[in-house]
Amino acid sequence: MPQTRTVRILIVDDHPIVRYGLKQLISSEPDLEVFCEAGSAAEGVRAIEDAEPDLLIADINLPDKNGLEMVKDLKPRFPNLKVLIVSMYDEGLYAERALRAGARGYIMKEAAAVKLIEGIRAVLGGRIFLSAEISSRIVEAFANQAGDNRSQMERLSDRELEVFRLIGEGKGSRAVAELLNVSVRTVDAHRAHIKEKLGLADGNELVRNAVRWVETGALD
Repeated sequence: MPQTRTVRILIVDDHPIVRYGLKQLISSEPDLEVFCEAGSAAEGVRAIEDAEPDLLIADINLPDKNGLEMVKDLKPRFPNLKVLIVSMYDEGLYAERALRAGARGYIMKEAAAVKLIEGIRAVLGGRIFLSAEISSRIVEAFANQAGDNRSQMERLSDRELEVFRLIGEGKGSRAVAELLNVSVRTVDAHRAHIKEKLGLADGNELVRNAVRWVETGALD
């Protein structure tokens, strides 16, 4: 009887404890193997270049690059690479962004362990994996394309959302620019667009709302 091929998985997450937990869950499946771990986007890309995995499991919040940006950069180079995002960030705000970036599924870290294995097998099988609630929301959004029923936060572009999050974490324009490898002028342009889309009067209101959103998930 032919032996089943082991699926090779790469985990990219900046928290060693999280990587360990994910690896333990995955290793309980006889046909799944975590062959490599990485703590940053750069390390993850090098691992993919050295030995293309079957599946990439990645977080969004990485120290050197947003996980969604990493996925966007990888897809043209590795079109057959399957990607599952596992993150602490609200699925309602990030799941559709993850699919647009090129991922095939999104799981929140608070989900039950069985969901991780279910998500891995769905993505490996060529299916999209999201919670039932988010799947329904996305389908409903496509059915109502004539109107714009998105929330204020959903109107932000991926980069604007990233800038907003970094502002909420206490970073000024120069620090944000260095982290994103863009100019301060570009960051200021993003700040202006964010204020317009969220209906914020000035920079102080922008910072206050960003901090509140990072801490509570809500705006003032």
